[in-house]
Amino acid sequence: MSQYHADYTNFQVSISREQALKQLIESYEALCDGQNNWVSNLSNLSSLLWHCYKSLQLNINWAGFYVLDNNTTNKNEQQLILGPFQGKVACQLIPFGKGVCGTCASTLKTQVVKNVHEFPGHIACDGKTKSEIVVPIINQVANKCIGVIDIDCLDYDGFSQEIDGKYLEILARKIVETCKF
Repeated sequence: MSQYHADYTNFQVSISREQALKQLIESYEALCDGQNNWVSNLSNLSSLLWHCYKSLQLNINWAGFYVLDNNTTNKNEQQLILGPFQGKVACQLIPFGKGVCGTCASTLKTQVVKNVHEFPGHIACDGKTKSEIVVPIINQVANKCIGVIDIDCLDYDGFSQEIDGKYLEILARKIVETCKF
């Protein structure tokens, strides 16, 4: 355990992406130990994501979460609402099935988009974004999306399913285990 909470954002620059993502997961587990508030946990986790990917010299411009909007007036039209994040301001509401995040939420499948300009219906919160990964946070009991992890990159082909998808999916399962939504 680190002496200071901020120490968890110190990722070594020379480690592999896989090692950094493993460290990210371990850091998240340590920081949320004894805490199940989703706002608190995802706030720290958005910082961890930001610092992890920045340490890998990946040119990310957004890292954070959208969560299921339980206050929608029409229960048949589910939508995500902006959650904790690092980066520029973002869209506040995303309907299920719209854009990369909405597609992820409706299909319950990780979306690795090498070029967002080629993704049908892409919602551009920042026109400079070129690639994106979005991972569903799934309540396994109800088999429904309760949120998504969303990371945007200013370079094409910023993410892979083999490494980023694998570890971010593990992280999504940890979020379900550690957060009360």
